[in-house]
Amino acid sequence: MTVRFEKYHGNGNDFVIIDDRKELFNASEEIVSHLCDRRFGIGADGLMLIKDSIEADFEMHYFNSDGKPGTMCGNGGRCIAAYAYAKEISSERMVFNAVDGLHQAVINSEEVKGALFDVSLQMQPVNVVLEKENSYFLDTGSPHYVEFVACADSTNVYQRGKQIRYSDEFKPGGTNVNFVQIDDDSLYVRTYERGVEDETLSCGTGVTASALAAFLETGIEDWRIKTRGGDFKVSFNWDGSRFNDVWLRGPARLVYKGEMEIE
Repeated sequence: MTVRFEKYHGNGNDFVIIDDRKELFNASEEIVSHLCDRRFGIGADGLMLIKDSIEADFEMHYFNSDGKPGTMCGNGGRCIAAYAYAKEISSERMVFNAVDGLHQAVINSEEVKGALFDVSLQMQPVNVVLEKENSYFLDTGSPHYVEFVACADSTNVYQRGKQIRYSDEFKPGGTNVNFVQIDDDSLYVRTYERGVEDETLSCGTGVTASALAAFLETGIEDWRIKTRGGDFKVSFNWDGSRFNDVWLRGPARLVYKGEMEIE
């Protein structure tokens, strides 16, 4: 079987995207993990299928690189919005269905035609689930533990992140883990992602969780958010008990198009 795909990244968080509106792709764990493998496949942090939807412009089906269906992916949502716009599946303002419900997305600009986009994605409302000294646990479509650290670069993200991800506190599903350094008006975020089981260059739902946690920690809303893969902006409204109208904004870039033979 020949699989035609496009590969996008959102600040280094990369995805294989396949148009499956004809329902031809076999999204088995084995095939998805093979396509995401960086040595024997295409290589990506995750894979997404775009499917037809009755209630929205399209549906987003997301899989982690281990081949298993994942929870909401913020960078994936922004990348699939860019893909849908470039393919004329939607206009610059769209609504799509994901595992956690309907999302709005906006293509703010297209700097390189068909290749580089500035994309805003509306996330679901967020409640604070758990708050401890110097750390928070929130669900921004995916579960995220956020810990504030003095120096993110000196933090062993893989070792410490894996320890927290598999800790008894977050069983059975585990959690994504973010280490956040506050510098004046900016946040520097490093994230260990479950399903990838390693640090990624950026994580959209993790950046969102980090911005919300930083507000709870400091009372400051407007941050420049930096990751190893690039910069983001997060905006929201806080009603005293819940975050509403949460938006994640950043770039989405087409890396390449191709096809691959799979058994």
